[in-house]
Formats: sequence, structure tokens, C-alpha cells
Amino acid sequence: MFTFKSATAASAAVLGLTFACPAFAADVTWNVSLWGKQRAFTEHVEKLAEEVSARTDGAFEIKLNYGEALSKSRENLDGISFGAFEMAQFCASYHADKNPSLTVLELPFLGVSDLETEVKVSMALYDHPAVQKDLARWNAKLLMPSPMPQYNFAGKGDVPTSISDFDGMRVRALGGLGQMMEAVGAVPTSVTASETYQAIDSGTVQAAGFAPHAHMAFNTIEAANWWTANLNPGTVHCPVVVNMDAYAALSDENKAALDASVQPALDHYLANYNALYDKWWPALEENGITQVEFSEEELASFREKAGPIWEAWLEEQSGAGLPAQELLDLVNSTING
Repeated sequence: MFTFKSATAASAAVLGLTFACPAFAADVTWNVSLWGKQRAFTEHVEKLAEEVSARTDGAFEIKLNYGEALSKSRENLDGISFGAFEMAQFCASYHADKNPSLTVLELPFLGVSDLETEVKVSMALYDHPAVQKDLARWNAKLLMPSPMPQYNFAGKGDVPTSISDFDGMRVRALGGLGQMMEAVGAVPTSVTASETYQAIDSGTVQAAGFAPHAHMAFNTIEAANWWTANLNPGTVHCPVVVNMDAYAALSDENKAALDASVQPALDHYLANYNALYDKWWPALEENGITQVEFSEEELASFREKAGPIWEAWLEEQSGAGLPAQELLDLVNSTING
């Protein structure tokens, strides 16, 4: 029989559970705005969240939000600026006018040979006062890069046998990569990553430039029939940033935990990305992708077209008040150091 006494006991039990739960809840919770799904490109953010939780015994929680749940990918920097979330990933070429200092890392043919060098160059650039001032306009503190290898193109249709075959081809290419492809007559477009498979499949674009992980994550190789194995024209720079006010509000302990988690997160990212190639080559074979190899003579001619792009960047950014030559010299000296 249900009595007042039993109801009271039941209520007490529920209340006990209700009051017990907060003891296990995080003292601080940060939201991270991401897009797509968990993939090699986001592994460092996944690891960062694990490290921060472990270092603070769960008192500092970083919640990862995928699929543009919090914001569209091209609006993540805006969301950071007014505190819609505490952390976000974005790509500089999504809005080059908002983060011009970072676009130096998207210039074609910089000569970055591996992901470890990409990390070193990025972190050196993040330490430059002009870069910090540039991002501070959006209340953003640069935390860590998302290092990516050189991009190559996956496409559908006639297989290009020379670089001149890109003349008139509509390609998904951003930033310096887009400028580089425009220099050989291609027509670059800024289709979002999530829309790229459909764009290739429908013929809206004939090819898309991505790093291997993105070709796999966004299924472009399922729509494509060829891939440029050695074009290597450049890459896109995609940092992880935090809201400056949220960072300043952290306790000393939580701030130290976050800062100390960056290097383990990057180490995990690099190890995971290198292992991705074990899946990449079989995926190309499984999808019947023709791997295009251009001659060294053609590639040399292609690289020569990077010079005017560098010069135009220097002129534009210097005119806008950035120490452009200083930033480019820092990047080059770090690469060659």
C-alpha cells in the first residue's frame, strides 16, 4: 500500500539523488564549436578535453559540439568574439579579412615538409605581438594549430594529365591554394567542407582540394575518380582559439591545466594523423581512384607562379598596417631553422 510515509521516503530518496549529483558535476564547463564529425582534424581537441579533465579531477569540463550545433563553421570566430562559446576551431581562409596575419601560413609553396614543422611554425607565429593583436580584435586567444599536410585534389570526370588541364576547371580551393589554382586557369570556389561531396557528385565543382583526412571524412573520394598525388600546392591554416574573457576568468589551477594540456594534445594529433595514412592508401584503391603524378618540369613551372602571389600578399597586408615582411621572414626562418 502506498502511504504518506512511503511517499515521503521516496521523495527523500529523489531529493538525495538530486542533491548528490552536483557533487560530481564540473565546476567549470566550456563549450567548443566544431563542424563535421570527430576525425583526425579534431583529435587534438578530443585529447585536450581528456587531459584537462584528468588534470583537474573532472572539475574543468570541455564539451565538444560537432555538426555545427553551436555555430556555422564560417561564423565560429564571430561566436568567440561575443562569448557564444568558450572555444572554437576555424580556418583562416574562411574569412581572411578578419584574421589577415594568419593567412601568411596559407601562402602556396612555403616549403613545410611535415606536420611537426607545421606545428613549430604555427606556434612561433602565434607568439608574435602583431598576430596576437590581430586575433584580440575578436576576443580570441590562439591556443593551438590543427596542422595539415599539403592539399591535393580529388575530382570527377576526365583525368588531368598535365597542369594545363586545370584551365577552366571549377575547383573547391580556399586561400592561397585558391589563388594558386587561379594562376593556372582554374576557377576556385569556396564550397564548405560539408557540402563538397554533393558539389562534386552533382558537377557543381569538378574537383576539391583537401588534406587526406578530409577527403575521407567528407567522402569526396566516393564521388571522385582521380586524385593528384604530388601537386602539393599548399594547405589551409585552422587554429583552435579560446575566448579571452573566459580564459582570464579561469582559476590559476584550471588555466595551468589547460596550458599544460596543449602539448600532449598536439602529440596525440600527430601520432593519429600519421597512422591515418594506413587507411588512406587502401581507401584510394577500394574506390578505384586514379593517382595522378605530374612531371617535375610541370611542377617547377607551377611553383614559379607562387612568386607573384607572395608579392601581392606582402603589398596588401603591409598596406593594411601589418608587419607583413616580418611575419613572412619569421615563417621562413622557422621552416629553415
